[in-house]
Amino acid sequence: MDAYDTGGGVRGGPEPAPPPEPVPPPEPAPRTGVAALSLGHQIAAAVALAVVAVAVCVHLGMVFLHVAPSNTVSKKHGSVISDWIYPEFEQNWKLFAPNPLQQNIAVQARAEVRTADGGIRTTGWYDLSARDGEAIDGNLVPSHTQQNELRRAWDFLVATHDSDNRAVGERGLLSEAYLRRIVAMRLDREGAAGAGGVVERVQVRSRTTHVQPPEWTGERSPTEPAYRELPWWELPDEETQGDPE
Repeated sequence: MDAYDTGGGVRGGPEPAPPPEPVPPPEPAPRTGVAALSLGHQIAAAVALAVVAVAVCVHLGMVFLHVAPSNTVSKKHGSVISDWIYPEFEQNWKLFAPNPLQQNIAVQARAEVRTADGGIRTTGWYDLSARDGEAIDGNLVPSHTQQNELRRAWDFLVATHDSDNRAVGERGLLSEAYLRRIVAMRLDREGAAGAGGVVERVQVRSRTTHVQPPEWTGERSPTEPAYRELPWWELPDEETQGDPE
């Protein structure tokens, strides 16, 4: 069949499909985080992050120099390192220490209480170090007080007293007052005085047990604990009530 009709025109057929509508480009995703801030705020955030990064690097460097063996840098800048570390960031160990501590030292205390009826009684021994251990065990972020307060107070006292428990100089008296105050507060939290009672004197002792070496070393350590018992301390009036209000 001829493709052309008698009038000379093109035979009719289906109309061509119209061109598709143009698809608009997708809208950009909204900016989040620092990118969503204005330029001024972005600069401030960048400066803050830089300051934090520098502070972290300085802190790690100071701690490393504190625990590392004595070297030229730590000798030259010893006072600066100590000012940074003590007392909040103290580390009671040394990197590559040749002779680590091989003893468990627990600080214990008891009280002499004047009861509500005027009598006198003596409490049993409270294991204050065990209380700290219980608070630390399983705690992802134990407090500095739980970890170090009692232990450092005892170390301070031992370092400033002779073998007969006599204070050596003013620091020895200061260490006694410091430890006595800690013990008074701890015993108050334990309710050592009882209803209507008042703690008049306290006594502190240490209980030292040796960590047994591995069997393959052939070494032997004493198995019985050793005690160091301090004399009784009278509590000043402001300390007899334990924690201040």
